[in-house]
Amino acid sequence: MENSAFDEFANDYDKWFISNKNVLASEVALLARFLASPGRALSVGCGTGLFEMLLKKDFGIEVTHGIEPAEAMAEIARKRGLDVQIGTAEQGDYGSAEYDRVIFNGTSSYIDHLDVAFKKAFDALKQGGRIIVLDVPKESSYALLYNLAKEVGTWDNHYFVGAKPFNAYPISFVQESRWRSTPEKVELLKAAGFEQFEFAQTLTRHPVYSDDVFEPPVEGYDRGDYVAICGVKNAS
Repeated sequence: MENSAFDEFANDYDKWFISNKNVLASEVALLARFLASPGRALSVGCGTGLFEMLLKKDFGIEVTHGIEPAEAMAEIARKRGLDVQIGTAEQGDYGSAEYDRVIFNGTSSYIDHLDVAFKKAFDALKQGGRIIVLDVPKESSYALLYNLAKEVGTWDNHYFVGAKPFNAYPISFVQESRWRSTPEKVELLKAAGFEQFEFAQTLTRHPVYSDDVFEPPVEGYDRGDYVAICGVKNAS
């Protein structure tokens, strides 16, 4: 996975989320839904540690460890208190049976070999530990909009007049994405050994209106533009 945009535009990542405060709050709440009493937690692709900082501030949930390939983002995350290892999701050292939770928040669309990353997560979890995968699903309105922007190469196009959010996701990040559907991710998780799946979703409005209000998470994955999948590593 190449991460040139995430190194070069690390500050833009936070600025986008902060300028979309209801989207950010909705996504943080979705993550928090599956992190009650998280124990020892690892965030794969933790970025700047923005979500981890807000989890602690708003929900009292502490995620202590992260893996992040972009040096510039990792440096910001360290200043926010995370113990961050530099590495990709496929090559980072997750350890063995060390964690109660492994989180992929908004990162699965930037991982080329997601099967490898999920297997490493499985091995890193204790028996009964949980993986939490949150992202924009390929079938969602956001992903369809992003894929069109990726093909066009810019947001400055007549296709997007009246159809894109006022503060659109930076095109540099869109161009590095590879969106996957929820069923596709579930199949990869099953292949890695995970079971007992639960789902929750948020951002059910059209992208133009998604930042108008905070949306608490609801069960399922059939209408949200941000979906969480939680799977369990069962004792055997």
